[in-house]
Amino acid sequence: MNTTPHLQDADAFYEHLLDAHAGLSREDSELLNARLILLLANQIGDTGVLKACIDAARERPTTPV
Repeated sequence: MNTTPHLQDADAFYEHLLDAHAGLSREDSELLNARLILLLANQIGDTGVLKACIDAARERPTTPV
């Protein structure tokens, strides 16, 4: 699992992600997130990497953010 920042333009990606949610109900926003997760998981394709990412995402930071 790669945890080193790798996005070419993280700010543009985040802005596009927020724009995609604009005007959606909470339910539609959650469905968009679910579809996006499945599409990105398909791009990764490696079950071991995906499991490691899920485990890492579940961990709570030990220091305040």
